[in-house]
Amino acid sequence: MLVLTFAVSGAGNCVRVAGAPYVYARSRFGSFVLPARCPHRGGPLHLGVFEPDRPRLVCPWHERASSVTRAITAGVPVVRNGNRATAVFPHPPGTPHELTHLPLSPDLGGTHPEERPCAQR
Repeated sequence: MLVLTFAVSGAGNCVRVAGAPYVYARSRFGSFVLPARCPHRGGPLHLGVFEPDRPRLVCPWHERASSVTRAITAGVPVVRNGNRATAVFPHPPGTPHELTHLPLSPDLGGTHPEERPCAQR
């Protein structure tokens, strides 16, 4: 297993593992590591929005919805400490990887008022 630490937000918030980009997402449904590309056609899933009141993330390219519950319960295991996330990817140690930056939609960046701690509202 490949254990990597990367930023939750800002520079270095995306880790590419074997060419596939992943980001740490924060939402009202929970926090999780998300493949940044839609499995349907490779769209920018990191810019997706949630269906109203449902834990389903909609790709901005073709409106394909993906279950966030599945990503939280069966996805990449992750622990957050401050602005850092440490995740365990299903790849062998030494798998090529790099840190980069990808913008996140407000739904995934935890920037909606209902997702902020009370002191920040």
